[in-house]
Amino acid sequence: MKKRNFVSRISIFVAFAAIVACQPKIQYESIQVEAPFDMPQICVPLFPERDFDITAYGAVPSSEEVCTKPIAEAIDACHSAGGGRVVIPAGEWLTGPIHLKSNVNLFLAEGAVVRFTDNPDHYLPAVPTSWEGMECYNYSPLVYAYGCDNIAITGPGKLYPHMGVWRTWFSRPQPHMDALAGLYHQMSNGAPVEERQMALGENHFRPHLIHLNRCSHVLLDGFSIENSPFWTIHLYLCDNGLARNLNVKAHGHNNDGIDLEMSRNFLVEDCIFDQGDDAVVIKSGRNHDAWRINTPCENIVVRNCTIKAGHTLLGIGSELAGGIRNIYMHHCVAPSTVHRLFFVKTNHRRGAFVENIYMDSIHTGGTLRVAEIDTDVLYQWRNLVPTYKDTLTRISDIYLTNIRCDSAKAIYELRGDARLPIRDVVMRNIQVDVVADTLNSAQHVEGLVVNNITYQHLDPGTLPQLDRYLDNK
Repeated sequence: MKKRNFVSRISIFVAFAAIVACQPKIQYESIQVEAPFDMPQICVPLFPERDFDITAYGAVPSSEEVCTKPIAEAIDACHSAGGGRVVIPAGEWLTGPIHLKSNVNLFLAEGAVVRFTDNPDHYLPAVPTSWEGMECYNYSPLVYAYGCDNIAITGPGKLYPHMGVWRTWFSRPQPHMDALAGLYHQMSNGAPVEERQMALGENHFRPHLIHLNRCSHVLLDGFSIENSPFWTIHLYLCDNGLARNLNVKAHGHNNDGIDLEMSRNFLVEDCIFDQGDDAVVIKSGRNHDAWRINTPCENIVVRNCTIKAGHTLLGIGSELAGGIRNIYMHHCVAPSTVHRLFFVKTNHRRGAFVENIYMDSIHTGGTLRVAEIDTDVLYQWRNLVPTYKDTLTRISDIYLTNIRCDSAKAIYELRGDARLPIRDVVMRNIQVDVVADTLNSAQHVEGLVVNNITYQHLDPGTLPQLDRYLDNK
């Protein structure tokens, strides 16, 4: 009997091994990316030619029938089979959160519109995520993945969340601010992340639209986005990926375009961003959490993108306590206006580094500042919470070259800290057609190189485009 059971177990093992061996393995397309630093190859996952149509699992296009469960079942089946595409066909599909799994490509077909509900209860139970650089448990992001390898969202369809309830959460009333301060204290005192439960009462911590957490080999390609409850695309602690051919439009509160936080080895190309906040943002966590995780954001290239609107074309920080290095944005345009073309923002609580940042061949319409570095950006935090640890950010090796700007209030404003000055900033070949204020300032900066900066100074009253822009601020 024992021999028969042993043989039976061996047979089951052999059969299982044969099934696994027959499943196509994920392969990769390698993309070599040019950069002024050593940039690793981008490995884009190539998924098996196997489709899992959500209608086969009971999904029905409707403005009322929620199809969260059929989508989840299609994702489970695709993952269990070894990978492929989960297809969302043409039509309008109402759903709650979509949780991706390894080796799954969520494909949005031509004419597919995914309408996420705005019922917060649909986004429970809470999942591990982060809020402005602090790890916590919060409402599930609308599209979410945790610890996955080889994941993608592709196709010409659209992600289009309902915003009714989320818009009412845009304001930050006292219960929200109290919860925010509470989370800050928990983080600063080392409370386990599992104890930081934010999806409670009137805390109103809005979920991200797309939040990929601790994932590798990520592909985002071809789809469009309209509206978002919070940050639109958030790549958090992710390694190696590509975002291309995206059309992102979100003009609500905190609607950054794409945030790469403590992530590395990413290419962002040929995207359109139309944002109510910063367009392309590089971050690396807040204070004690970032020091604990100890993972810099590095090796990021952004090229050939168009920014229709945004507070900042390329924003660095203000959550950057894990360090940021090797960032290269080039051949991007902002044909209308952005608040700032380039903005590094930090404060005396961050304690990290920003180094090897390159911006080249950029053209914009109007802007307040072509380049700004500010080491005292605290926003609402200045009086909301105390300083647990005073630690400065080292900023060095910043290169802005071949910049063309139609109009600006000023070209650069660099505000370092006397205790740790900014070092080695190079601005070369910058042309501003019209400058409304010739004040260019640099405080506590060592090794500033300014070469071939040309502009014409006119009174702001002669600049109707810039005037209209400034009036809206």
